[in-house]
Amino acid sequence: MWDDSEMHADGSPHHSDSIARARAAGRAARRTMPRREQAAYRPDPRDAVEILEGQHSTRLPELIPVRIGRMLESPFSFYRGAAAVMAQDLSKAPVTGHTIIACGDAHLANYGFFASPERRLIFDLNDFDEAYPAPWEWDIKRLAASVWVNGRNGSHTEEQCRTAVEACLRRYRETFQPLYQRTAVERYFLNVDAEFLHSTKAMATRHVKTAGEKARQRTSEQALTKLTRRTAAGVPRIVDQPPIVRHPDVMDLPRMEGLVSRYRKTLRADTALLMSQFRLVDYALRIVGVGSVGRRNWVLLFEGPAGEPLFLQAKEAGPSVLETHGRAGQGPEPVDGLLSNGEGRRVVGAQRILQAQSDPFLGWISNVEGPDGVPRDFYIRQFRDMKGSFALSELSARESADYAGLCGGMLARAHSQSADSAFIPGYLGKGGSFDAAVTGWAKGYADQTEHDYEQLQRAVRSGRLKAEAGV
Repeated sequence: MWDDSEMHADGSPHHSDSIARARAAGRAARRTMPRREQAAYRPDPRDAVEILEGQHSTRLPELIPVRIGRMLESPFSFYRGAAAVMAQDLSKAPVTGHTIIACGDAHLANYGFFASPERRLIFDLNDFDEAYPAPWEWDIKRLAASVWVNGRNGSHTEEQCRTAVEACLRRYRETFQPLYQRTAVERYFLNVDAEFLHSTKAMATRHVKTAGEKARQRTSEQALTKLTRRTAAGVPRIVDQPPIVRHPDVMDLPRMEGLVSRYRKTLRADTALLMSQFRLVDYALRIVGVGSVGRRNWVLLFEGPAGEPLFLQAKEAGPSVLETHGRAGQGPEPVDGLLSNGEGRRVVGAQRILQAQSDPFLGWISNVEGPDGVPRDFYIRQFRDMKGSFALSELSARESADYAGLCGGMLARAHSQSADSAFIPGYLGKGGSFDAAVTGWAKGYADQTEHDYEQLQRAVRSGRLKAEAGV
């Protein structure tokens, strides 16, 4: 992804004592946890459907059939919604014991385009609901298995799936070397934009162009046209499209405005000042994603001083599955306040850490009491602000391998932000031992995913669960 031509002009590496120590620790870990053992896949017996049912107790009951219906669209859709199932399985897998700020859900569909504060189109990880301090292997295994599952979803041969997974793992491993020839500050600012993708062979040009053009069209102005209508008084209102979009039974605009005021206090001073010029005019519940269906997700419509629209999204943030199902221990607080100020703060903090550039409107609200009296946390971000993704089902086998490699490289950049992450390239080494082991693991987990998917199908056929398709 980043070759030596992008290093310092004098070609000098930047190896501090701490980096050298971390690398040495990674090399030492090969003796206690040989890389070949990363191939081991021996999950304890468990009921995947039971794990999913356990998540439903905190979700809106009327939307659970929609969640199940979306997961039944394909094994890959099931995989997207079954992060809790995989987290429980990963908790049984052997690891080196080195912990980083992990994304928690780094599958192929959770990468895409979005707008930087300078309005450049950036490509990066874009979902952090499950982010948490956890073993570094968990992220790369979730990504690698998603490559194999997605390949089968696209009718690729098993050998083509294997090639794509190997490309992902190789790029993950090889990206660390140039990253650690940079300073920590340079790693922090490094990013990939649409122009970079156009200038490389990382992906087929036609897909980059198509996805980029669609992303640039996804603005608040476009959302205003598609999602709203104006009342007789000329005020924009979000149009109900049940069950996808619907207003609450009782609207309480003053209370929501109070919550927005709390949200503004979590923003940077410049963004908070900008937000003070906008007034909230409408809000509605909106279903999003696969795994998030059933959580309370709101779309908020604001008007600016010139009547310009601004859409924000408030997503309910529950505990990470890496904590609840993966049983990842917190250990020392990795970043001040990341885990101690609510789940919304955790998601926002992790996003700012793992993304090269993040939405300036990112903020959070803690302990919002709902109609049922249960306090919940939320994080807030822009809605449809130049967001876009590649159509994974349209990628050829060769393009899938290119895309998997791109995502593997971006995951390495994200992981390199954690302290002592030089442990990872120290452990990986320069050969393909780790790549081969995790490729075998990914195939085994793809088989497990298909088994779990069939189990969910049987649960729906038997009446154990209800499913609403096509929503």
